[in-house]
Amino acid sequence: MRLLLLSDIHSNLEALEACLREAPSSDAIVHLGDIVGYGASPNEVSSRVRELGGTYVRGNHDKVVSGLEAIETFNPVAGLAALWNREHLAPDLLSWLRELPQGPVTVPALEDAWFVHGAPDDEDRYVISIEDSLPTLMNSARRVTFFGHTHIQGLFARHSDFAENVYPEYPSLGNPDVWELFLQPGFSYMINPGSVGQPRDGDWRSAFAVYDTESSKVTFFRVPYNVRGAQERIFGANLPARLATRLAAGR
Repeated sequence: MRLLLLSDIHSNLEALEACLREAPSSDAIVHLGDIVGYGASPNEVSSRVRELGGTYVRGNHDKVVSGLEAIETFNPVAGLAALWNREHLAPDLLSWLRELPQGPVTVPALEDAWFVHGAPDDEDRYVISIEDSLPTLMNSARRVTFFGHTHIQGLFARHSDFAENVYPEYPSLGNPDVWELFLQPGFSYMINPGSVGQPRDGDWRSAFAVYDTESSKVTFFRVPYNVRGAQERIFGANLPARLATRLAAGR
């Protein structure tokens, strides 16, 4: 089985379409949350993601935009964007977002992996350091946890008393690139495919991943997209300029 892993699209239509153009054929899609928020294309992105189908897990922006969680949990810039997304989303899409399941979720016939937004023990917890990953790596009943939320592409791996944080290494910062990793027997993993719509790892390109269960291989992707188009939508919506300028820096 080949799984396409998408996370943290954040209403960035240009980035999503670029990923879908570059993604290889897959047997299933897993969406790791935060479909909306920050960007200025919530209807287009939500409609596209709903049409794609697959397995879904909700993110914190999905909760706030759909009204499941108070907007006061966000900083002012994120809160303004969430309110704008809520006000502009079609009612049926708001209802659809509200029904997205809380992680962890599983995929049928895939017994060694599960899927969350933040972490299995807390859907809103950020897993950024090795210390953050250890509760899952040491205690999870699943060998692989796929997660999002941090917008940082990479993984944590643990074997016995050894643990490490690994980041993909790419030859460029402007072309489509891939980086492959084979999962090793006896290791446990937390794997982040990166953010489709708002990377924060210093690479402006859109990020996603594919997990091949037969070969135990994860392929990470970086894809250039029309950043200017996404920025113009944000400026045109009178959203905070920071939401547009940060896209070009990958921060």
